[in-house]
This record gives sequence, C-alpha cells and structure tokens, in this order.
Amino acid sequence: MTEAETTAAPLLAVRNLVTGYGDLRVVWDVSFDVLPGQVTALLGRNGAGKTTTLRAIAGLNKMHGGSVRLAGEDVDGLAPHRRIRAGLGVVQENKRVFKRRSVEDNLLLGGYTGRRAGRRKLKGALEEIYELFPALRGRAGTPAGQLSGGQQQMLAIGQAIMGRPKLLMLDEPSAGLAPAIVLEVMSSVARLKESGLGILLVEQAVEAAVSVADHVAVLDVGRIVMESPVGMIDDLRIIKDAYFGRAGAQPE
Repeated sequence: MTEAETTAAPLLAVRNLVTGYGDLRVVWDVSFDVLPGQVTALLGRNGAGKTTTLRAIAGLNKMHGGSVRLAGEDVDGLAPHRRIRAGLGVVQENKRVFKRRSVEDNLLLGGYTGRRAGRRKLKGALEEIYELFPALRGRAGTPAGQLSGGQQQMLAIGQAIMGRPKLLMLDEPSAGLAPAIVLEVMSSVARLKESGLGILLVEQAVEAAVSVADHVAVLDVGRIVMESPVGMIDDLRIIKDAYFGRAGAQPE
C-alpha cells in the first residue's frame, strides 16, 4: 500500500455500527473503511451479519448505534433514496432486476434513479456499461428474466453503476454462479475500482473476494474478528480460521 493510499480519506467510514431487525440486535460495534479506488471485502459465514451491515449502510435497516459517513458526510438520517442520490450504489443479493423489462430499460431505470440527468448522458453511460459487460450489448432488447444468472448479475451491477455512484456495495455477487462466471464478475469489479470507484464487497467466497480486494474484514456473530490489508496476508488459511471462528489459530 502506498503512502497516498494510507493517508487517503475514507469514502465510506462505518464506526461502531449496531443494527438488526426490530428489537433483535444482529450486528454489534462494527467499524471499517472503504477507500476511493479500492475494494474492501466483508467476509463471513451465513448468519454472520454481513447483509445486515450492508442494509444498515443503505438505510434499509435501522441503526441502533454508531455512524455511517459517505464522502465525509453523515448519512445516518437519510432515507435510502437520498443515500443513492448522495452517491451510494447498491446491488442486493439475488440479482434484483425488473425481469419483464428489457436489459436496456433496466439500465436506463438505474440512471433515472441515480444522479445522472439528461438522456444524452444516459446514452453515454449505456455505452460504458456495454463496454464493461459486452454480453449485455447483444441482448439490449431482451427481457431481463430471459438472461442467464451471470448475465442478470452483470445487469444488476450495470444498473447500479448507471446512477454514477461514488461507492458501490455488492451483496454476494458470486452466489449461485458457475466458477467461470464468478471470474468474469470479479474481473469487472477489478476494472471498476481502477476507475476510482470505492467498492464494498460482501461475500462468502473467500478466494474470489481476496482476488480483487485491497482490504478484508471478517465478520462473525455480528462482530469484526479480523481485518487486514490483503498485502499483509501471506496465507489464506489465516482468513479462513477467522471465518470459521478460529481467529486465534495459526496456519500449520
């Protein structure tokens, strides 16, 4: 990590986050950062609190403590659509696209709900998405429900990018995809961070996430049990030990 990277102001700063569902607390005292042009991978098993954390950042779950700052601004009190306007892009799990609408309609809807204005800018943004995901170009008029699972995941990411976010949050983008498609999706994530976009990648798949991440944080039972720059991790078993609740274990 360069000196510039270590001194860069966080694009997303989560501090002492406490959240859950109703009176049920699921996440306790969680803190981490996402820097511009970098990927922070939030890893953990099913039920660890990863999606709950993402939903709280997006304003979909009530926060019971802590703070969330986006590009230096406190967004704790903003409704979800206001957070999107402020520069937050979210791709929820299970490829949330409009399956009866065409690929291009889905992308345009993402532009209208985000921070872009004017059809000319939207058309230019469409071209950027088609360059990022060439498989979508030839299917622009196809209903999204007729796409493969991998193509729907690409469409969901493209839809979020159309809103010109500062920060993109991806919830389990590898879920249910064949290994070759996972590689393609992660390759697109790598290209997006090169454009300066900050990315929070919520994943169970350790190897896939670490292949593109700059920083990892492992969540277990609603708490961060390990965090480190990827460059300081020389054995993935260290992450997996934390992942499976053996944070103190050392690789053999």
